[in-house]
Amino acid sequence: MVPNIGVLGRYTYLATELFWGAIAAALLYRANALRKAAVTILALYPIAYLWDRYTLAVGVFDIKLRTGIDIAGIPLEEHLFMAVVPGLVIGFHETIFGDGGAVADGQATNTAETDETSAGITG
Repeated sequence: MVPNIGVLGRYTYLATELFWGAIAAALLYRANALRKAAVTILALYPIAYLWDRYTLAVGVFDIKLRTGIDIAGIPLEEHLFMAVVPGLVIGFHETIFGDGGAVADGQATNTAETDETSAGITG
């Protein structure tokens, strides 16, 4: 049985976006990938906005449990969704496969570079 989070009424969608957004932010912070995610989200946002605006206009989906606050023709929660989803994907990807971002003190940033440096190979 799936719990009914609809008890939050018109704040249900907002609450879920904030919950998953917090997880995305924590993963991105942990992986030192906040800047990388911000650049990606900014690049994707205009496409996502147009896509979302179109699908809402033609009735592909109807969002019932939302605050009712619209910004630039789409619900507030959809704007958050367009940042949370790529942020969560990048957060998981960088947590699993990332190198932790830039390394301080001039240390090597990947294992190949570290191996070459340790072996005395330069160039």
